[in-house]
Amino acid sequence: MKAFIFRIAAVLLAVFTANLAGAQEFERNIMTGGPTGTYIQIGRDIAGLGAQCGLTLNVVESAGSLENFIGVRKRRNTQFGIVQSDVLEYLKTFEKGDAEVQDAVRGVKIMFPLYDEEVHVLARADIAGVRDLAGKKVAVGVQDSGTFLTASLVLDILQVKAAERLPLNPDQALPKLLSGEIDAFFYVAGAPASLFKDAEIDPAQFHLLPITEAPLLATYTKATIPAGTYGFQTDAVDLIAVKAVLMTYDYDPARNAYHRESCASVSDFSNLIVTGLDKLKETGHPKWKTVDLTAIPPGWQIGACVKAGLALDYTPRCTAKPEPAETGGNEEYLDLLKKRLSE
Repeated sequence: MKAFIFRIAAVLLAVFTANLAGAQEFERNIMTGGPTGTYIQIGRDIAGLGAQCGLTLNVVESAGSLENFIGVRKRRNTQFGIVQSDVLEYLKTFEKGDAEVQDAVRGVKIMFPLYDEEVHVLARADIAGVRDLAGKKVAVGVQDSGTFLTASLVLDILQVKAAERLPLNPDQALPKLLSGEIDAFFYVAGAPASLFKDAEIDPAQFHLLPITEAPLLATYTKATIPAGTYGFQTDAVDLIAVKAVLMTYDYDPARNAYHRESCASVSDFSNLIVTGLDKLKETGHPKWKTVDLTAIPPGWQIGACVKAGLALDYTPRCTAKPEPAETGGNEEYLDLLKKRLSE
């Protein structure tokens, strides 16, 4: 009898624990970047939309694009990640001949294209251009970051042989440049990057390098950082940019409860971003003003859960009443996206 009672008690405890766990909010995460980068600010803006709706989205710091891509593919409760477009091109290029890359890419889908990220190279004033980095000590970002991949591709495409390619993130690289320990460092971030805005940089000693070499334009787009964007920068700087892209996973709602809830979360946030885009442009990071949600990179597909959230009759599962939009007119984005997806 005692054994039977203990069994009943154990079952009741298990049911109680399961109900308690079920009552807790489902965990959602977006992988972004370093604490001073643009990615983390964009992630916080998206999380802010969710908070107004009563949906929690945790903003996770990371090394950057490569880690974010793998995180969306393999990290539990990580439904979103921000990735550079040249990372996508790199993965697509090597996907057919590399089983490991094929596994990394499988199931990862585009959610939305976001904004252009400028390739900043801050260098000593006596270094005129990227080719002049030959023989110099150059920080290229930490492994698994988008900056690392972009810096490596740029230097390799131009066949620039630096004396050292140092795996330092921009936060580490800036003080080393200012103290003379290194000669330059790469930083891929949407301008204005807070790292440069908040730092004391002497314009007589340091400047942003122009990046206008023709071989780079097959992979990157032309961009300009306007004069005065940073306190040390008096003139406009012509350089290159990559597109930041919000990625997700192609969850199957019929597979299990985790996939079902993750898919619903992707649909919810897809809808919140489209319908809240005007608010993001008004109150979020300045880069939101340049976002075109229809500029989907070629060769990549939108996930089914994203498409579900773009239906005109879709309603996010808000647990709080969101603030009414001050400006309307995002129906055209839904129409454009639906047209773009049907092509």
